[in-house]
Amino acid sequence: QVQLVESGGGLVQAGGSLRLSCSASGITSSSNAMGWYRQAPGKRRDLVAVISSSGTTNYGDSVKGRFTISRDNAKNTVYLQMNSLKPEDTAVYYCTAVRYGLRYWGQGTQVTVSS
Repeated sequence: QVQLVESGGGLVQAGGSLRLSCSASGITSSSNAMGWYRQAPGKRRDLVAVISSSGTTNYGDSVKGRFTISRDNAKNTVYLQMNSLKPEDTAVYYCTAVRYGLRYWGQGTQVTVSS
């Protein structure tokens, strides 16, 4: 059974930083594509960042240069370092993983950026 548990969300002022963590079980972070999406109220769920099994990364246009995705294979954990946060980054952030063609989601963690 695949489980993804996010942590690290919270309230931060504009210009600040947060680091989100996604702890995976039932799946090996180094062998599967994993990533982060976010969803603001009334909006669709959008790509933030993904990291492939080979380590290739891809970012949404709005976060390029500010956010960095990484993983710790020993801890089976994926991280999202978020710098220079803006109020428009406010959303629920979801960890996701793809295994054997199936996509799994975490429960989400709220990030709120105040102006």
